[in-house]
Amino acid sequence: MGAGDRTGSLWARMKVYTKDGDDGTTGLFYGGRVAKDSELPAAYGSVDEAQAALGLVRAVCDDDSELGRLTIAIMRDLWVLMAELATAPENAHKLTPGATLTTPEMVDALEVHIDSFTERFEMPTDFVVPGQTEVAARLDLARTVVRRAERDVLPAVRERESEALRYLNRLSDLLWTLARWQEGESLITKEL
Repeated sequence: MGAGDRTGSLWARMKVYTKDGDDGTTGLFYGGRVAKDSELPAAYGSVDEAQAALGLVRAVCDDDSELGRLTIAIMRDLWVLMAELATAPENAHKLTPGATLTTPEMVDALEVHIDSFTERFEMPTDFVVPGQTEVAARLDLARTVVRRAERDVLPAVRERESEALRYLNRLSDLLWTLARWQEGESLITKEL
């Protein structure tokens, strides 16, 4: 049986569905169950959507390109945010910084990227009309999904210390910057 052949493997025996959520609840990381429409699933669900939107960016980039590598790194960071957000506050002490807990260093890394990319183009001084290139349009879409995730995460972290909000705030700034960088000379701003 080759590495790609899953016949007889654990994958072949596992079912995608568990039926545990049929009652409108979902399991949390490190245990516990909550309603699917409660703060934690809303928060990590929105981050999951942001990760999927970044998948649209990745789909049109070469994984070995600078943008491709950065997109994959961000998508991996979002798994960390989702793990943190899928953990009940009483189990937060079980989280591991950088693996299941968002860290200040993760936020700092985004700031380094923002600073690096803003040096590569002239910053627009007016509102930008999105969609000059396909990659820029996908980055702008991902940015708006990240902004919504930021709003959805706020109630989930309001009562605990978390870097998730700061991370998402910087990520939306980075995605805006990357979109403008991708537009380059074709950037169009709103005419007053």
